[in-house]
Amino acid sequence: MSGPSVAELRAVAQPHSTMDRNSGEHWAGALYMRKLSIYVTWFLAKTPITPNQTTWLMILSGVLAGVVIALPGLWAAVGAALLIQLYLLLDCSDGELARWTRRTSITGVYLDRVGHYFAEAALLIGLGFRASETLPDWYTVMGFAAALGAILIKAETDLVDVARARSGLVAATESSAEQFQSRGLGMARKAAAALKFHRLVQAVELSIIVVVAAVWDLLAGGLAATRVLMVACVVVAVLQMALHLVSILASRRLS
Repeated sequence: MSGPSVAELRAVAQPHSTMDRNSGEHWAGALYMRKLSIYVTWFLAKTPITPNQTTWLMILSGVLAGVVIALPGLWAAVGAALLIQLYLLLDCSDGELARWTRRTSITGVYLDRVGHYFAEAALLIGLGFRASETLPDWYTVMGFAAALGAILIKAETDLVDVARARSGLVAATESSAEQFQSRGLGMARKAAAALKFHRLVQAVELSIIVVVAAVWDLLAGGLAATRVLMVACVVVAVLQMALHLVSILASRRLS
């Protein structure tokens, strides 16, 4: 069975509505992963695997990354970073496969969101174990705290659509997220978005920074860089959780 050509697949699986969207598409996806994922999707389209099964593989890759990153040493950090790249690759391919096979579903959307929750939480928890000298200690606690913060940040976003659906409204648009009742808050949100400090607790960025910290620790001896990173993740997670909630309440997403 020859299957579709890559060009035919790309026309359906990577429409402009996906490739040109301002939010929802990770920078790494736009930069390089979408260029690779279409070939993986081309291969998967020739197999019996379903889009939802691909999403389950994505979830498994993300959780395994959290387990591996908890192990000591540079190679564990590199292995976790590679698993996160696989996670991102499958995150691109599951949607592409769903669009090509016309098997998009609410279940698929739900699993995709669950996968993002699990991967980011697992990575932060794993970082806490990695930074710990004895188990459990305060770094272990910080890993769970940062994971909870990352989950709550995502929940705050998702609960906007829950609140709107229960009020009989359609999902919030990208433009409503940028409209604020206060001009000052709007400018503050733009400033925070420009700094992009929130990316520290996101899986792709965090996995790369962990590798940098692991190299630093290998050269300097000890776990100082990993522990500084763990503290930074807790601070960013808590701060972003609070700022994100204020941003939602001050925007027009709930009106």
